Amino acid sequence: MLGIKEIKEILPHRFPFLLVDRITELSEKRAVGLKNVTINEPFFQGHYPDHPVMPGVLIAEAVAQVGAILIMKPCKGEGLVPYLAGIDKLRYRRPVYPGDQLRIEVDMLSMKARMGKMKAMVFVDGELAVEGSMMFALVREKE
Repeated sequence: MLGIKEIKEILPHRFPFLLVDRITELSEKRAVGLKNVTINEPFFQGHYPDHPVMPGVLIAEAVAQVGAILIMKPCKGEGLVPYLAGIDKLRYRRPVYPGDQLRIEVDMLSMKARMGKMKAMVFVDGELAVEGSMMFALVREKE
C-alpha cells in the first residue's frame, strides 16, 4: 500500500492536479488506487455549481495517474516522466459526485521499451463508472 507521501515520490503531480489519494494494490502488472471526491475540489466551483459532477477528463486523469504509478514504480529515480500517449474507447457509465470514492483498477496489457498499454476500470460503490484503455510513454526528463 502507498500513501500520499510515497505517491508524491513517484509522480510529478502536485495540488491541485494530484488525483490519487492511496494505492491499495501494486504489482508488476496491476495497480489499484483510490480517489476520494469531496465538494472542496476546486473544479466543482464551475462544474457545475448547482449540480456538482466530477469532469470526465479529470476521472481520465486520475486513471492515468494510477497507470503512471504502475509503470513508474520499477524505474523510480531513472529520470523518466510518464506521458499519456492515448486513450482508447473510454466509456463513462455513471456520473461521479462529491462524496464518491473512485476505486481505479489498472491492468498492464503490454509494455515494450518505454511504451505501455493498460486496461482500466473505475468503480464507485462496486458499480462500474468508467472503463477503457490507455497508452503511456516514458520520456526522459529535460535537463
